Amino acid sequence: MTRTRGSLHTEAWCRDADSGDGASVSDRTTKGASGVDIPRIFNISESAHRIHNPFTAEKLAMLGASLRMEPGTRVLDLGSGSGEMLCTWARDYGITGTGIDMSQLFSEQAKLRARELGVADRVTFVHGNAAGYVAGETVGVAACVGATWIGGGVSGTIELLARSLRDGGIILIGEPYWLQLPPTEEVAQGCRARAISDFLLLPDLVASFGALNYDVVEMVLASQDSWDRYEAAKWLTMRRWLDANPDDDFAADVRAELTSSPERYARYGRNYLGWGVFALMAR
Repeated sequence: MTRTRGSLHTEAWCRDADSGDGASVSDRTTKGASGVDIPRIFNISESAHRIHNPFTAEKLAMLGASLRMEPGTRVLDLGSGSGEMLCTWARDYGITGTGIDMSQLFSEQAKLRARELGVADRVTFVHGNAAGYVAGETVGVAACVGATWIGGGVSGTIELLARSLRDGGIILIGEPYWLQLPPTEEVAQGCRARAISDFLLLPDLVASFGALNYDVVEMVLASQDSWDRYEAAKWLTMRRWLDANPDDDFAADVRAELTSSPERYARYGRNYLGWGVFALMAR
């Protein structure tokens, strides 16, 4: 089964940290108050993002509407990023919810967004590691939208989310898939996968949920335009950070990412990688 990225691309780091490959966690992160955080490159490159995956605000609203949630529905979001899903759904659909995220920056942004939208009394954001988190009270929707590494993959994350879910509730899984199989492992790695086997084609991904004894009851898929908004928005953010922080010890890393990312995305990710959110109900 595939293993997904945190703010989509944080999975590569989490995977390496788990296996001990590459730099240590302390080398790659800026630790927050709780002792955990995501790699600094993502806190920088996605600092202006409200949505840390290839969805636009319109796609996120479409997903919320498709679930037909009753006002007061409790939602758990593991890997909640800057809180846009919970905050806008609280405003638009009257849900309540809790979000957990490893990024101290994104967690603070989520709290600010809740106050901005007037829903701070309905949603709570916790800075911490979502791996193993189970809600104290069962929820109607349990989501992990782009961070299935927290459960060791899709199957483990579904099992984790199910522990917080009430009978008849809905699980949301955000997961990449291949639009077409890459012709070589090099192309797959250009999409930031380790290997072609990391992801499935869309029909096979949908079938895999059935193999876990879940019905797919809804799905919303990223488009090429929404992918562009997720990826390309990072480039201006990184450039402005570099202009403002030329002497920072991390500037060379940001420069390397900005130099390589546009061509890599245009050559590989834009042509081969899809992403979607799948709504599941246990059979």
